[in-house]
Amino acid sequence: MIVSNRMARTARHPTPLRLDVTGRPVELRAIDLDTFFHPRTVAVVGASDTPGRPNTAMTRKVRDWAEKAGAAIYPVNPNRPEVDGLPSVPTILDIPVDVDLAAILVGEAVHALEEAVEKKARFAVVFAAGFAEVGGEGTRLQARLEQLVKSSELHLLGPNTNLNAFETFRDDLAPPTIALITQSGHQGRPIFQGQDLGIALSHWAPTGNEVDLEVADFVRYFADQDEVGVIAAYVEGFKDGRTLMLAADHAAGRGVPIVVVKVGRTDEGRSMAMAHTGHLAGSDAVISAALRQLGVIRVDGLDELLDTSALLARAKPPTRPGASGASSVGVCVYSISGGTGAHMADLVSAAGLRLPSLSLATQDQLRQWIPSYLRVSNPVDNGGHPSTDWRGRKILDAIVADPAVDVVICPITGALPSMSKPLARDLVDVAATTDKPICVVWGSPVDDDVAYREILLGSRLPVFRTFANCVRAVRSYVDYHEFRQRHVSPFSRPAMKPSTAARRARPLLRAGEALSEHSSKEVLAAYGIPVTCEVLATSAAQAVRAAADLGPSVVMKISSPELPHKADLGLVELGVTGAGAVRTTYARLLERAGAAAPGAAVEGVLVSELVTDGTEAVLGVADDELFGPTVMLGIGGVFVEVLQDVTFRVPPFDRGEARRMVSELRGSALLTGARGRQAADTAALVDAIMRVQRLAVDLAGEVAELDINPLVVRAKGAVAVDALVVCR
Repeated sequence: MIVSNRMARTARHPTPLRLDVTGRPVELRAIDLDTFFHPRTVAVVGASDTPGRPNTAMTRKVRDWAEKAGAAIYPVNPNRPEVDGLPSVPTILDIPVDVDLAAILVGEAVHALEEAVEKKARFAVVFAAGFAEVGGEGTRLQARLEQLVKSSELHLLGPNTNLNAFETFRDDLAPPTIALITQSGHQGRPIFQGQDLGIALSHWAPTGNEVDLEVADFVRYFADQDEVGVIAAYVEGFKDGRTLMLAADHAAGRGVPIVVVKVGRTDEGRSMAMAHTGHLAGSDAVISAALRQLGVIRVDGLDELLDTSALLARAKPPTRPGASGASSVGVCVYSISGGTGAHMADLVSAAGLRLPSLSLATQDQLRQWIPSYLRVSNPVDNGGHPSTDWRGRKILDAIVADPAVDVVICPITGALPSMSKPLARDLVDVAATTDKPICVVWGSPVDDDVAYREILLGSRLPVFRTFANCVRAVRSYVDYHEFRQRHVSPFSRPAMKPSTAARRARPLLRAGEALSEHSSKEVLAAYGIPVTCEVLATSAAQAVRAAADLGPSVVMKISSPELPHKADLGLVELGVTGAGAVRTTYARLLERAGAAAPGAAVEGVLVSELVTDGTEAVLGVADDELFGPTVMLGIGGVFVEVLQDVTFRVPPFDRGEARRMVSELRGSALLTGARGRQAADTAALVDAIMRVQRLAVDLAGEVAELDINPLVVRAKGAVAVDALVVCR
């Protein structure tokens, strides 16, 4: 069993967290972050008021924040009795009251933290860099910080962080707000500056090296704040895959979306993996799949992070019963130019969003105010002039009232003030009458137009500067609310004990070794995963008898734990027919095995039924360094070998997620009967996925990799034709 480092008893968490069968927690630790964000007392270690010194600006920043929060502030500086008009003390130990939060600004951060621990401070922030991010001595220093935190009741933010947690936010912007988490202060600055566009922010957690406090801790806390409508994050690396899952699940239960820029999109993967699954399980591919599974929206740019977060914070869920998902949510494009409408319609359709035709009744209404030569079905083109008078409001009211419309997108590109100003005003006024999101794209490079600067930015409308960001944000809005409607916490009934199948499978495992195909299939069979009918023959005569029972044609292949990739070595023969051919093939396979790997342990020759029908899939388990056992599915043949058409899920997940694994493969049409093919039994495939998941969690401490390649999905049922288990 894998033992989580979160299992240990510490002064900070005297009661161990509940662990599932893999040894990972199924609940988040409880941290009173209210005390961090709303302290009563704040110590500034290394406080300064010397003009021009960085610590002076930082001291004043912390002081401004603390005073706004109503906290008492205590400068700590051994070289002067007063800092910036406040009495100073030589060390934090000299502060006469309990300390809720210590901001450590000195380079000797380890010593300062030791004193904060001795003072029994509840939280500390270490600003200094030079720790694990630089290696060498820095790694040793960070280990000391970890030791101090684990041995105390103090929680630490950082090191190698900044003071963005002490930003002061505008209080004239109405919630819902964005709560921000970053591992780089500079990368969070554009989101913070969203306040200049009227976008409300309320918190900023810069997590740094995450010796203690991590992204998951702040996700949980922010999701519980009533004013927070969305959590935006810039992340370079997650500390723990399971805590990320638990925090995202908590946020989903609270209805708070998470939007994240996750850097590090690489194509590395497990280069030394023996199993095919391991080769395809690149860390970023698993992270992307896990984020989708958790309902977390992944974006690429900081502008997209702000735009998508702002839309999700401001827009109510789809209001029409049954409207969820890209196939059911209706988007209407409304413009003052046919070209603009056509351009936007292309992007909306390419994003997989639906552009329904407006009802005939709505179109008849629109014809009263829009010339007959312009389109009114969707996109709606008013030609421009109706926006300048009373007709503009009538048109918008009719579009919003149409039962097929769930979202309205209105692009404004380089418009004349005579059109843009009344159009903007109408959009704001109509938005106040409906819960349907009205998204506006201000495409003009001119940003001092009254319509943009005063009317649109002064409203609660989601306003974008590019078509692409608007469309991607709307797609994210649709996807998130579809996720919310189906979401059931996978941690409501986690696997806490091994199944009975684990007791049957464990004796078959060999620590540190790959199993033969025959033994690997015995492990699968213990979990109820169907395998081919076969006999392990240790003589030519036994092979002949087996073939007679399984025939008329059979597959023959070497069974050896030391020869996992048999086909590459010519150790597989298909369609062997007749006793003579069986005898000859038996001898030939043994001879080839001896030549390919002299001295290799050969169990015998597998004589197996020949499976000729069905669609080949690849199903397996890889060990991800962040998430642990991870289930992979792909379509076999060229789809997996060349196109790497694979998808992943991280346990625990339900049958609904298993079905979505199947549907999101590009080659899934091969399973559903494309081009006259017989439809495959996808329910049997889902059964196999769920059984492999159970195997993965039961045997997480013993099985490093599992590869079922191929798993043939037939018109009825599915069967593992080849398999490889690699033990830890």
